Amino acid sequence: MAVTANTNNLTGLARAMVNHGWLTDTEAEAVLKRAVEADQSFVTELVKGRRFKAGQVAEFAATSFGYPFMDLDAMDVDSLPQGVLDPKLVQKRRVVALHQRGNKLYVAISDPTHLQALDEVKFQTGQAAEPVVVEDDKLGKLIQKMGEAADNTLAVLNAEELNLDFADEESTAAAQQDAGGIEIDDAPVVRYLQKILLDAINQGASDIHFEPYEKFYRIRYRRDGILAEVAQPPMAIKEKIASRIKVLSRLDISEKRVPQDGRMKMVLSKNRAIDFRVSTLPTLYGEKIVMRILDPSSAQLGVDALGYEPWQKEALMHAVQRPYGMVLVTGPTGSGKTVSLYTCLNILNKPDVNISTAEDPAEIQLAGINQVNVNDKAGLTFSAALKSFLRQDPDVIMVGEIRDLETADIAIKAAQTGHMVMSTLHTNDAPGTLTRLLNMGVAPFNVASSVILITAQRLARRLCSCKQPTDIPKEALLAAGYTEAQLDGSWKPYKPVGCDICGGSGYKGRLGIYQVMPITDAMTRIILKGGNQNDIADQARLEGVHDLRQAGLLKVMAGLTSLEEVEAVTNI
Repeated sequence: MAVTANTNNLTGLARAMVNHGWLTDTEAEAVLKRAVEADQSFVTELVKGRRFKAGQVAEFAATSFGYPFMDLDAMDVDSLPQGVLDPKLVQKRRVVALHQRGNKLYVAISDPTHLQALDEVKFQTGQAAEPVVVEDDKLGKLIQKMGEAADNTLAVLNAEELNLDFADEESTAAAQQDAGGIEIDDAPVVRYLQKILLDAINQGASDIHFEPYEKFYRIRYRRDGILAEVAQPPMAIKEKIASRIKVLSRLDISEKRVPQDGRMKMVLSKNRAIDFRVSTLPTLYGEKIVMRILDPSSAQLGVDALGYEPWQKEALMHAVQRPYGMVLVTGPTGSGKTVSLYTCLNILNKPDVNISTAEDPAEIQLAGINQVNVNDKAGLTFSAALKSFLRQDPDVIMVGEIRDLETADIAIKAAQTGHMVMSTLHTNDAPGTLTRLLNMGVAPFNVASSVILITAQRLARRLCSCKQPTDIPKEALLAAGYTEAQLDGSWKPYKPVGCDICGGSGYKGRLGIYQVMPITDAMTRIILKGGNQNDIADQARLEGVHDLRQAGLLKVMAGLTSLEEVEAVTNI
């Protein structure tokens, strides 16, 4: 924590100690001078002289400047926020992140008047730095312990303990290094990348973004659907990180002009492996890389863990267990469609059932299911894979996405000829899916005779256990979509609060909001008569099908999420 104070002009803690008679001007200037020469903080140099104990100085600073005082003896390194501050800043400025709440970052520091350190924290994190005064000697021990913990984490991240399971990685790297002339065997970069990946998994992130800009390079995690910056590594390593990721994903590291897609796997233990779907994109200042974290265990959760209401679950299970027909799942990117489909496939995955999937790419690998990655360049399109499946004696077919008329026609014919077909489409709600198929050019008769159920879904953030009841005016609840009958006083809405468990956001994890619409005889007649999306939606409402907003409002009544969150994700 370098001190740049002018010894002829005492400020901050040094001036306060002189004013209170703890030091003379001459003594304070002498301590400051030694601190500057030793590249130490004023407090560190003061305590080193043994005239004052660290506890005395800390209590004086906290009392004089009105900041809270904290004893670091009971502080657990593992409980501290990870990756918030650059390790170099922690070491140089002797400042440690303690807790995040809203746009404030509480930091442990022995000199709360050291504005340069607090300004650097604010600049790096974009959050207001709130000092918490601690004893300097204990702060030094905590920083040392943090460094040892980081070293231990990196020590675990070696080839034996954390096996990055990539076939022929060394030969691939050597060949591409020769081709591209780029040195990717950089041990610090390798360890840093492994730590970023492991931290993302431990924190429950769904995506990792590596983003180069003109004057800085940042890494962000998407947790519970929200992007948040976790690090700003030096600009000098952006190319090495990109090259390392591309090698592990078996991409061409010499090609930086066009987007590339690949995947990699991290084996955490004998029983758990995490897949990453990797996408590179050339930008003005380098390649942006986004890694989607694919945890196979998410498909093993079971349908009960997804958040379907009892009647929705019953309708879905009845549909997928029928011998033939088409089940469609719709929603925007990142709404959990893949997990829903894989959960259904997992239920159907039995020794007497032949299941084949065509995906772009296969996100979750499941034993017992024949999964095919489509490859448009090689001619293996969704439609080509589907044609091949029909010659493979399938019982269940899953198509990653219906994108064109040819794929839709083949999938519908498969559903009409004794196969259960599952797929996804990008539409806003369930009734809109039928209109989308008709607009593609699928004949109304084929839609009516094949589609048996459509599920539209969104993901909303789940309230943390720190939630508290809140009062919302009846008029606002009615405007949100509640009926008079639902506002009977038997339930209370909750609001997010924020605690250490949720990191101050008030939310922890996500839950699904679903519109499950079985295709009934009445809907079939509407389709055959040329009815539009509104006609189907009206019929669904008559049959008691909840739209996404109504389904979300039920989650608010159950205390699972907030009204603000439901209004945000179901604003359609």
